[in-house]
This record gives sequence, C-alpha cells and structure tokens, in this order.
Amino acid sequence: MKQVAIVGVGLIGGSIGACLRENRLCERVVGVGRNLERLRLARKAGLIDAVETDLPKAVAGSELAVVCTPVETIARFSITALESANSCVVTDAGSTKQTIVEQICQQLSSQPERLKRFIGSHPIAGSEQSGFEAARRDLFKDRLVIMTPTQETAAASTDLAKRFWESLGAQTVLQSPADHDRTLASISHLPHLIASALAASTPPEHLPFASVGWGDTTRVASGDVELWRQIVRQNRQPLADALRGFQAAVQEIMTAIESGDDQTLVRILQQGKTNRDSLGN
Repeated sequence: MKQVAIVGVGLIGGSIGACLRENRLCERVVGVGRNLERLRLARKAGLIDAVETDLPKAVAGSELAVVCTPVETIARFSITALESANSCVVTDAGSTKQTIVEQICQQLSSQPERLKRFIGSHPIAGSEQSGFEAARRDLFKDRLVIMTPTQETAAASTDLAKRFWESLGAQTVLQSPADHDRTLASISHLPHLIASALAASTPPEHLPFASVGWGDTTRVASGDVELWRQIVRQNRQPLADALRGFQAAVQEIMTAIESGDDQTLVRILQQGKTNRDSLGN
C-alpha cells in the first residue's frame, strides 16, 4: 500500500505504525489526532511518517484508515473517514463491536456504497500500558485479530483488511459483531473487572506483603479507567451475562469451602488448571 492513516496514535496505533515502517509495508504512514505536539513526538519516535489533525485530508490519500481511538469515538471518526473519501477502506481496533457497527450502519444507511468500505476489527493484543511510548513493532505477532464484516461489507474490503492484519504478523478470524462481544466479555472484559475488584477489595494494610501472585492476577487493573468505562458501557449485556456465570462459580467455591467439600473444590481447581494449561503459555 502507498498510504495508511492511523487515527489515534496510542499503544495500538503506534504499534501499527512501528510495524508498518519497520517492515516497509507501505510507503507512508500518516498519524491523525487532535494533539499536534503528541503526534510530532510519535513521528520523532519513528512510529509515523507524517502528522495530520484534519481527518478528511488524511484519508483522502489513503488506501486504508485504522481508527484506534477509545470505543465511544470510533463510530464518529469512522463515519467521517468513510464520508471523506471514495475509495479508502476503514477499519478499527475497538474492543467492542456491536454498538460501533450499529451506529455506523444506522448513520450511513442511505449510503450503502460507503458501508461497503467499512469492516470492524479487533486485534486481541495490548497491555495495561497506554500511549505511543508503550508501542511495540511486534505487538501483533502471532496474535489473533477478530474481523466483523456485515452484509454490507464488500468482499474486497474484507480481503484488504485481512491482508493488512496478517502483514503485521497476526492471524485473522471472522465473527459477527454480537459473537465478538460475547467472546470478549468472557476472555477480556470480565477478567479486567475481576482483577479490578480483587485489587480494590484488598485491604491497604496487606498491600506491602503483595508479591508475584497478587501482582500477576491484578496486572490488568492498571489499565486506563476511562477507556474501560467506555468498554463496559458498550458491552453491558454480554458482560452482565458473563458476570452471572462467574458469580455462580464463586458461590460454588464458597459453598465448598464452608462445607469442607474437598471433592467439589478439587474439581473446580482442576478445571481451572486444565483450561489455563490448554493455552500453552
């Protein structure tokens, strides 16, 4: 590709730019945002080639635009990008999908030609850190990217986005927006809330004694609070369903502990170990 526009040059956007430039996967990477000074610092760090605060101008000369902003702004920026260019394919990196896709499809329902160029994406990669300073050129290597095309998405747009993510070292899989949100509620959003609840409920006087186990279990609780508020708000129902399942499991453990039911406790511990070990890392 000749040019890729990255809207929001933070951890994810910066890592995309770093990989594109390191491997010379496109001729020009344009970083798009409101904070010109931050964009200039990202360029100085070698993550992007050019800076732009005007989104329509950035996408006009791009073959692909990747929206990497917080989830509550993804739909708005994607719509602007789709309306500002006649050929640029637009994707995103948001951790929720159904609300974003519904907002875009509703807003552009009378412009099906533009909807053909949008395909939702979510790279399951990142860390509790934020900002382009934490960007890594290998962030997507061997990671999974869930892509969520709709009936309106053109096959050519899906193919372009698929080739893009795979050029960064990722593997791709297709899901519906609703299936994506149920999956992420279970394997990403619920773990974050559990880590946050554990960290928040730990008595302050016990914290000086916390070591590897507590630190590993609560690591993701250090994530950006506002970003996670938005994710929880957009994925409320699937997350509530996942929480109910977890609540039932906790209740079963509590009952087993209080009644001295070692058989049930061992069964749950073994199932947890089996599931965790199946990941192989």
